[in-house]
Amino acid sequence: MKRRLVALGAAACLFVAAPAFAPVSHGSPVAPPSAVAKTCSSGFTHAVVNGSQKCLRRGQFCARASDRQYRRYGFRCLRRDAGGRYHLS
Repeated sequence: MKRRLVALGAAACLFVAAPAFAPVSHGSPVAPPSAVAKTCSSGFTHAVVNGSQKCLRRGQFCARASDRQYRRYGFRCLRRDAGGRYHLS
């Protein structure tokens, strides 16, 4: 009796875990979120800053703490306006 319960439990575990190990078909209509890239209009540069996809352009507001990440895309976050807000240059 115990063997049947153990066998039944093992079969149930395999049945539940099978979808997690199923192969992904290449013709899948839905792409994984990591493969979907944000598209930017002309004049903008696609960038990933602080883990978020952004479209960057000169003169936009920026986070001073992220200046090092903006440098990867050819921008600097150094210029301040009269209100003290930073802009890309």
